[in-house]
Amino acid sequence: MTKTALITGITGQDGAYLAELLLSEGYRVVGAERRMSSRNRRRLDELGVTDDVEFVDFDLADQGNMVRVLDTVTPDEVYNLAAQSFVKLSFEQPVMTGDITGIGVARLLEAIREVNPGIRFYQASTSEMFGKVRETPQSESTPFYPRSPYGVAKLYAHWLTLNYREAYGLHASSGILFNHESPLRGPEFVTRKISLAAARIKLGQQKELRLGNLEARRDWGYAREYVVGMHRMLQQDGPDDYVLATGENHSVGEFAAAAFAHVGLNWQDHVVIDPAFERPAEVEMLLGEPAKARAQLRWEATTSFQDLVALMVEADLERTRNPVRVLSRA
Repeated sequence: MTKTALITGITGQDGAYLAELLLSEGYRVVGAERRMSSRNRRRLDELGVTDDVEFVDFDLADQGNMVRVLDTVTPDEVYNLAAQSFVKLSFEQPVMTGDITGIGVARLLEAIREVNPGIRFYQASTSEMFGKVRETPQSESTPFYPRSPYGVAKLYAHWLTLNYREAYGLHASSGILFNHESPLRGPEFVTRKISLAAARIKLGQQKELRLGNLEARRDWGYAREYVVGMHRMLQQDGPDDYVLATGENHSVGEFAAAAFAHVGLNWQDHVVIDPAFERPAEVEMLLGEPAKARAQLRWEATTSFQDLVALMVEADLERTRNPVRVLSRA
């Protein structure tokens, strides 16, 4: 029988790639999105899957709405990718971030428990929960020390997911995903900010790029590969938590150098250090250990750092030259 998956945050980077994957697996895919005056389905449009997705209005601040949606959609699997996920904004709006990114998961888990405890649930956890790292590399057993309201909210949601599977027997798993990027990443995130600037500067449409801490190091992988891991978690006999990562890291400066080099430019001629883009409390270094996912999920990141940067810059060159063109392999 055809499985039904409900994806919250379907209009984001991960949601769009996950929808693409699940549709290719024969799923009925229902996208949960906030009611707004205008819909932003750009990423789904770029992947060419918008017409294959059903959409429902969904609000992480309204548990009654969640219950009604679950009753109507009757999903086999729920992937919770919705969140206020911009770390810098979480310092400016910590209460909203906590309510949506943290408490919103409590509402959703309660709705699942009320409507159908047999629904399999995926929670999008994050390497930002490690924050001021206690050991390197970071694995599923590494202690957490978040350094932002976003990381704190995600940690609450992470522990609550574990609590619900232990207390109520839900098939509820968390993916502790390290940074995963793509051409579908929002331009407010540093990687896409860099790739877009490199393309625009190369084409004479921008003069400089302002960045904050160039020394921060992240474990960067390709988002399209990471949604495969999400799906595999919910296909396991039992729920668990898994780190998805590449096992290597690079600095923001290295990302900028690779992006500008791809278009034949020296990044140091165009990048300006601006303290306004530094976080109040920085996460200096993240490096994931994906051994458990490799062994149990048969999942592994295969796109190299250099190839990821090149993929993003090429997509932004194409977008800048042809703004209305749909990317064939975003």
